[in-house]
Amino acid sequence: MLDTGKKKVSISVKTSQADKKRAAEIFEGLGLNLSTAINIFIKKSIAEGGLPFDVKDPFYSEANQAELSRRFQKVDHDQDIQDHQLLTDED
Repeated sequence: MLDTGKKKVSISVKTSQADKKRAAEIFEGLGLNLSTAINIFIKKSIAEGGLPFDVKDPFYSEANQAELSRRFQKVDHDQDIQDHQLLTDED
């Protein structure tokens, strides 16, 4: 059910000063202030029924997985393997 009331409520969000500044600059370039941008995010989340973008760990990206697979194949076939000296606490 949509809230058709006009009464506005405040939301308090904690973020770093640097992130707030960077986001404000980006939104300002789009002609928006932080409040309007956050309201757009909320409305879009409601319309999507969740976050309006994918939240993924970049480790599992297709490109990264392909690179890991390539490297594992090289190890399996003893190709281009270089010895590495491990660092110890004394180093």
